[in-house]
Amino acid sequence: MSTQPPQQQSEEPAAEQSADAESTPAAQQRREDKKAADREARDKRQAEEAEREAKANEDTREIKVFRYDPEVEAKQEPRFDTFHVPFTKGMTVLDAVIYARDHFDPSLTFRHSCRQAVCGSDAFFVNGQQRLGCKTQISDLEEPIRIEPLPHQDVVKDLVVDMDHFYEEMEAVDPYFDPDETPDGELEEQRQSRANREKVKMSTRCIWCGACFSSCNIAAGDNEYLGPAALNKAYRFAMDDREGDAKTQDRLETIEQEHGVWRCQTQFSCTNVCPKDIPLTEHIQELKREAVKKNLKFW
Repeated sequence: MSTQPPQQQSEEPAAEQSADAESTPAAQQRREDKKAADREARDKRQAEEAEREAKANEDTREIKVFRYDPEVEAKQEPRFDTFHVPFTKGMTVLDAVIYARDHFDPSLTFRHSCRQAVCGSDAFFVNGQQRLGCKTQISDLEEPIRIEPLPHQDVVKDLVVDMDHFYEEMEAVDPYFDPDETPDGELEEQRQSRANREKVKMSTRCIWCGACFSSCNIAAGDNEYLGPAALNKAYRFAMDDREGDAKTQDRLETIEQEHGVWRCQTQFSCTNVCPKDIPLTEHIQELKREAVKKNLKFW
């Protein structure tokens, strides 16, 4: 007769069966699968933690963008929206607002085109100064970076302003070349001296961005003032020695009117903000001298 308790006798065969079951190929495969799943879950957790840490340490720039939309009731009250934009070397203000529009708010509205400081469409008021968005480096600005529409011009939506008045002033000076006579040969060029080309060269760089017009306190208070951009355009043609004498006199009469060159108070604000470094104030002063000389009579 066995001296072991009946219960122990019944448990030993079960234990032996369990050990045999765990040593089967299927059981080993399950253990390997579980280990692989555990490793995958661990790797996933580590990747998620790394991603969260990377986002926390990501180099971003804070921009505050002016928002206004007269056609949407909730946006009729002007405000500033804040965006945190990932910073990359060489990033411009235009790059930042494009990122904000593409990743955060597709309704953000602004003008831009060439992105090479040629079209003049992306002039903004950045940190209190008129600047071209595509030319202004984010790294040169203090945070938070405030981006607003150009002052002294009606806001259409967000960063877009109405440029109609600016264009009207530009057209008022007839910004077109008008010689008294042209060369006889169909393909013969209208020659200009090197010295004269150097004289007018800087004035030809104007890209009609409106930054100077926006910065001018006189233009802000006098809606009829031609403004620095238009006067610079008048200078460009009036000082070109290929221009016809009659047209030059006509231009001088236009710019010496009550709301012309004599309204300029030589504050240099236009020169300071010009993205193409045009000496606008100097050109206006030279037009004043030419206007005076035109009226001098010796007898």
